Amino acid sequence: MSRLAERLSAARRDRFIGRSVELALFQSALDAEELPFNLLFVHGPGGVGKTSLLGQFSQLAEQVGVAVWRLDARNLEPTPAAFQAGLAQALGSDPTQPPAEAIAQIGRGVLLVDTYELLTPLDGWLRDLFLPQLPERVLTVLASRHPPASAWRADLGWQPLLRTLTLRNLAPDEGRGYLAQRNVPAEDVPAVLEFTHSYPLALSLVADLYDQRPGFHFKPLEAPDVVKPLLEQFLQRAPGPAHRAALEACALVRVTTEGLLAELLTVADAHDLFQWLRELTFVETRPGGLFPHDVAREALTVDLRWRNPGWYAELHRRARVHYTRRLHESRGPEQQLALFDFVYLHRDNPAVRPFFEWQTSGRTAPDRLRAADVEALVAMVERHEGRESAELARHWLARQPENIIVLRDSTDLPAGFMAALAVERAAPQELAVDPAMAAAAEFLRQQAPLRAGESAVYFRFWLAADTHQAVSSIQSVIFINMVRSYFAPGLAYTFYACADPLFWQPVFAYADLARMEDLDFEVGGRRFGVYGHDWRAAPASAWLELLGQREIAASPEAIRPAPPPAAAALSQAEFMGLVESALRDYTRPDVLRGNALLRSRMVGERAGREMGDAGRVAALRTLLKDAAEQMRAAPKENKLYRAVYHTYIQPAATQEQAAELLDVPFSSYRRHLKSGMARIGEILWQAELGGFDN
Repeated sequence: MSRLAERLSAARRDRFIGRSVELALFQSALDAEELPFNLLFVHGPGGVGKTSLLGQFSQLAEQVGVAVWRLDARNLEPTPAAFQAGLAQALGSDPTQPPAEAIAQIGRGVLLVDTYELLTPLDGWLRDLFLPQLPERVLTVLASRHPPASAWRADLGWQPLLRTLTLRNLAPDEGRGYLAQRNVPAEDVPAVLEFTHSYPLALSLVADLYDQRPGFHFKPLEAPDVVKPLLEQFLQRAPGPAHRAALEACALVRVTTEGLLAELLTVADAHDLFQWLRELTFVETRPGGLFPHDVAREALTVDLRWRNPGWYAELHRRARVHYTRRLHESRGPEQQLALFDFVYLHRDNPAVRPFFEWQTSGRTAPDRLRAADVEALVAMVERHEGRESAELARHWLARQPENIIVLRDSTDLPAGFMAALAVERAAPQELAVDPAMAAAAEFLRQQAPLRAGESAVYFRFWLAADTHQAVSSIQSVIFINMVRSYFAPGLAYTFYACADPLFWQPVFAYADLARMEDLDFEVGGRRFGVYGHDWRAAPASAWLELLGQREIAASPEAIRPAPPPAAAALSQAEFMGLVESALRDYTRPDVLRGNALLRSRMVGERAGREMGDAGRVAALRTLLKDAAEQMRAAPKENKLYRAVYHTYIQPAATQEQAAELLDVPFSSYRRHLKSGMARIGEILWQAELGGFDN
């Protein structure tokens, strides 16, 4: 009659999947005449499968007749006496006999110690005293959430006798195989893998739900039976609310630094909380900061968004503020990284997630166009869009090479590229050969004329060498570089040519890019769709805020951009005249309500969501005062600032009294005032055209 233990063992063996490298290493040690190592240290976060792997080690050893002694530190006090008593019981030996002596009599065996992190107080004793007493033919396996202490690696004696195994998620194919083995419906497998990242405990919990609930279909927000046990694994060491908040903040953002953590939690010093995060077994460290294990991140954010949506929204807002400031302050690669961090906040939105590959760091690097690249880029376009499009690509590569961004792979070869063409810089004869650019130029001429200093960018070609415009890591880096261009000074309009406009419609609509069917075009018998965005009507800062609101909303499509007043398309001369009028009316907000600058781009951007007249008047007054303060900071312009300040900002009763306050002749005062007003006009004109420098 078979025992229940045999059925349990068979079930564990049948359901075990993956870990072929780890099993092969252990088997090679069993097969060797002389053990190649005496200590195998297995470590990984809770739920990653350490206990199951030890079970497989046990079966492999028993199959070749090697004795196995198994201890679980959860059943032991962390003292030498308790450890030896537990081992004596596993050996079935006389409890009065030291277990090392009993093992010496057996000669060959495997000692498996699970949950070793609980025996940390014994680490030195085991390393220096107990394990050295064991026979050379005994293989010890320690399974812990933590990697071995540095003392193991620093010990010259242990160095050649120690092997370390880091357990991570199963491979996607292994996770898929496990779910098939557990009879999870094939149509549900992608959603399960996306949430679990093939993390063994998560896979097992989800599969259990299918066993227990006929007709079940997995949705993370509706599966507390999965999320709760995972959180228990990850939160069991959180001492209090501040630590849990730190963990939730870490889960929300892509990478956490000590400074960012302090901002997210609004504390002056986050050092202790940051150090606590560093010590967690499921939090990893990279050069840029800390990040949690993928499944820990999923479980924490799903739970937080369901349990406390207000706190989730507030953390999201604080992160947006941080990244927006970084966009202002950074340039080049650092600005690109800030944009990636900002976009990462939207990874859980169903309108964004399917269209972005999040693991793009380090795979490709944006670079300028080189002469040697041209033929490779033309060939890319020909392969995916045909000969006629390829000739148009060659046309623009020659005429606007400075507006081409090439994505290079690790071998420095082009893996994709983006042509961000300046429409206003193209000559009529250049436009005439390309129906896409010609249509955009005509649209701007008739419906959105550009003013002096303004530009329009057409993303005419954007593709990866292998996958064209399909979702890929190359396409994701291209999108990040597109977003970078949104903050260029003077940008008024952007256009996007899409080989498959219907495919991109959900994420483009989420990003407030309008479908412009009148600008669709055909090249070589192939139809392309066009999207666009008017940055004068919805400036970059308002766009960032809109995306933030859509991310935290239950129904993102319900969050619409606030309809701005009709933008005033002013020439520079008209603008300068309105600045002078606004300065004269600075102390009369009621009169400022009639100034056309209230419909300018700079005021709309400064006012943000507060689009009423009162908010716009306040924004205009702030802009005027800030521009004056810029002159104050420049020694050569300080006299101009004082003239404007005592005339308009904090006015004297008369201009004569203002001249007396400045202690200059009235003629000099008038000259300074005129120059000061002109200088403020120049500063604000740049703000009207403005944005962030790239």
